Amino acid sequence: MAVTATRQLSMVDAVGEAMRQAMEADPTVIVMGEDVVGGAGRGGEKENVMGGSFGATKSLYPLFGPERVRDTPISEAGFVGAGVGAAAAGLRPVLDVMWADFTGLAFDQIYNQAAKMAYMFGGQARVPLTIRVAMGSGLSAAAQHSGTLYSIYTHLPGVKVVVPSTAYDAKGLLLEAIFDDSPVLFFEHLKLYVARDEVPEEPYRIPLGEARVRREGSHVTIVGVAATVGRALEAADALAADGVSAEVIDPRTLSPLDEDAILESVAKTGVLVITDESPPRCSIAADIAAMVSEKGFDLLDAPVRRVTSPHAPVPFSPPLEQAYAPSAEAIAAAVRASL
Repeated sequence: MAVTATRQLSMVDAVGEAMRQAMEADPTVIVMGEDVVGGAGRGGEKENVMGGSFGATKSLYPLFGPERVRDTPISEAGFVGAGVGAAAAGLRPVLDVMWADFTGLAFDQIYNQAAKMAYMFGGQARVPLTIRVAMGSGLSAAAQHSGTLYSIYTHLPGVKVVVPSTAYDAKGLLLEAIFDDSPVLFFEHLKLYVARDEVPEEPYRIPLGEARVRREGSHVTIVGVAATVGRALEAADALAADGVSAEVIDPRTLSPLDEDAILESVAKTGVLVITDESPPRCSIAADIAAMVSEKGFDLLDAPVRRVTSPHAPVPFSPPLEQAYAPSAEAIAAAVRASL
């Protein structure tokens, strides 16, 4: 559907608007999680809603009430399991698990239940479940609140993985995820929550599995993930001053992955650099590098290079944390080395 952007919206507000519009369109959409309401709700109170860690669900409780917007105990295993059951029974739950690192507490519910039900029951079961998590470094939230983890869930058959880099994409991808009949892990980089973009007021959807070319170029392809897309664009600006034309690809979803878009770009440029905030072993960067080496080896004029975080937990110290994440300077340096 064609849409016209008319206002600026932050990513956190775009995510909130997507949930509201989904709930308005379909009464089976519900929201559950820790502090999605917060202190409000006691004695019929509908003010002072916390709205989760970043306020994304703040507008929902006054509109839809306690039947469809539910605070849960601090038990990810409990409320993710309840969400899986609710989805299998016909609802479309959207779960706020706060931080990507916390999904480990509900890994069995995601991996052994949600991801496998459709397969194990021959397609007779569907699990339209969306799990929203904040992820990434940049707020000095320390090692247990800064992980990315999207590579772990991309590894799981039966689960879809979404990694928006703009507010516009976050709204359209979240609406698509909520109405998808598969379980979806929706990763929102916390450094992007305040980033503003033109976002239409009307509902719209972006298909899962379609990458976007953020910048066209002819000398090198740079693939970024979530926050590293912006850093790749910064690197492309710096490289342009040296006469290097960089094409920047934003996959937007990692499972499904738009392999064709990446291969088409590499066919044009012959050089590939991938930047990913996850540690390097068994990462998305490693996966894309392997895919291009297998399916497009003859397209390459140089070895594929990866710019990732080190194989270490995210540090609490702000200077160390800044050094931990891939920078625009590191991406540009990798491109220059490749060329």
